[in-house]
Amino acid sequence: MLITASLLLAGCASGGSGKPNEGGGAADPDSTMVFGITADVAQTLPWTTTSEQSFQVLSQIYSPLLSTDKDSVIIGNLADLPEISDDNLTYTFTLKEGLKFSDGSALDSEDVKYTYDLIMDPDSAASSSSFFASVESIEAPSPTSVVITLKNPDASFLSGLNGVNTGIVPSDVDIETLQTTPVGSGPYKWAKRVANESITLERNDDFFLGKPGVAELEFRIIPESQAMVSALKTELIDVAIFDNPVTAKTAASNVTKTEEVGSLQYHVLQLRAASPVLADVNKRLAIQCAISRQEVIDSAALSAGEVTGPITAPEFRSDVTAQPCPEQDLDKAKEYLTKAGTPDGFDLDIITSQGLYSTAVDEAQTVQAQLALVGIKVKVETLDSSAYVDKWLAGDFDAAIAANGGGTDPHTGYARYFTSTGSFNNVAGYSSPELDALFAEGIATTDIAERKAIYTKLSSYLVDNAVWAWLFTPKKFIVLNAAVNDYEARIDAGLTGLWKANISK
Repeated sequence: MLITASLLLAGCASGGSGKPNEGGGAADPDSTMVFGITADVAQTLPWTTTSEQSFQVLSQIYSPLLSTDKDSVIIGNLADLPEISDDNLTYTFTLKEGLKFSDGSALDSEDVKYTYDLIMDPDSAASSSSFFASVESIEAPSPTSVVITLKNPDASFLSGLNGVNTGIVPSDVDIETLQTTPVGSGPYKWAKRVANESITLERNDDFFLGKPGVAELEFRIIPESQAMVSALKTELIDVAIFDNPVTAKTAASNVTKTEEVGSLQYHVLQLRAASPVLADVNKRLAIQCAISRQEVIDSAALSAGEVTGPITAPEFRSDVTAQPCPEQDLDKAKEYLTKAGTPDGFDLDIITSQGLYSTAVDEAQTVQAQLALVGIKVKVETLDSSAYVDKWLAGDFDAAIAANGGGTDPHTGYARYFTSTGSFNNVAGYSSPELDALFAEGIATTDIAERKAIYTKLSSYLVDNAVWAWLFTPKKFIVLNAAVNDYEARIDAGLTGLWKANISK
C-alpha cells in the first residue's frame, strides 16, 4: 500500500522531528509525560468509542489483533498477519506467546473470541459491529489460535481489526468494571481519573512490544486553545495536537518542536435524509451547491486543509471535481430549491461541538453564512462534547458538523454509515438498495483496479444524492516539548506509537 511522501511533512519549527535524544540527555525511565487534550473521554469501552479524545486515551490501554505502521499499512500486533485460505473465507491467526492483560492475567484466543462475539452482539451497540458483517463463525481451537470463517469474501476484513474499536478485552472482567477501570494489554494501564481534569495511566510492564518510554502518562484536559499554548510554553504539558496553524505557530518557542502531518480524517456537514426537513434530495443538493468548501477551509481552518470528496483512502481517493457543484454555485442552489418547492429557502438546524475539535464552531458559522445567501436560514446549536456525542449517536439532529475518521479501506470507513444494517446507519440517516449493492461489490474482490472502479461509483452516488456535504481533510500540527524524543508522527496523527516516546533527563 503506497502512501505519498507529501502526506507526512518535515518538522516546521525548532528542534526537528522527534529523533532519538534530541532533548540532549539520556531518556528518563521514571518520567511522566503530560499530553494535552481538549475534552474529557466520552467513552471507556473500546467497541463504543467515537470521539477523538477517547481514541487517544484508549489506544494506550487496549491492543487490537492487528495494527498499522506510521504510513497506515496493516501489520501484525497481538497476532501475526493471518493465513488465508484459497477461497478467501478462512482466516487463521496465531497469537504471540506469553501475552498478558495489565492485571497480569493471560490473554489468549478465548479473549479474542469473547471480544469479537461481544462486538457482533446487537445488544452491545458496538460502533465496530459492521466490521464483522461478513463473519460466519469464530473459533478458538487452541490458546494461541483464532480461526475466523466468513460467509463471503471480504477484502476489507483485516482493516477492521487494527484499531481501538476492536481492541481485545478480558473475558473474565465484567463490562461494568471495564467502564470505570479499563483493562487491556496496551502499553499503559488505567490509574486514576479526575473528571474534566485529567486521566492518568501507568506503564504496563507486561506490554508485549517492549518497555514503554515513560513511567506515567497523563492526559490533561485543557479545552481552551490559548491555555493549551501557554501550558506548552511553560512546560506544564509535553505534547498537544492542533488543527489550527496559527495556534500551533504561537505555541512554537525555544522549548518546543513541531511536526506537521496530513490526515485521512474528513470534516463534513452530515445531512440526515431521514429527517423530514432534508428528505427531498433537491434540498440537500441546494445545500451542497451553496457551500464553498475552500472558504470553509480558509476561514474556519485558516487554510490548513484540502477540499475532499467522500473517500480519503489514498488508493481509492474521490475525485473532488466529480460532483454536481465542485465549487460554490448559488444559481444552481436556487434551482434546486425551486425544484424542492422552497424557492425562498427553508429553516435548518445544525448541531456542532465545543471542545471535540477547535474548528467545529467556526465551520458551522461559515456554513450558516453561506446558506443564508440562498435563503436557507440556519440555527446553530453549539453543544459541549458529551452532549454532542450523545445527540449524534442517537441520530437526534437534522444536520451536524462532524469530524470523522478515515482509513485505508472505504468499506471499513463507510459501510457502518451507509448500509441498511450498518451500526451507524441511524446517525447517517440514509441507505438504499443501490448503496447496499455497491458495498457488497466492493469487498467481493481483492483486485485494486476493480475495487477502485466500484468505489468511484459509490463516491459518485453519495455526492450526486447529496447524502452528506463533504468539506475537507485537515492538517494536524503536533507540538512537542523539546525534551520529548522518539515521538512517532503518523499519517493519521494517531497515537499507536506513543509508547515509544520518552523524555530526556
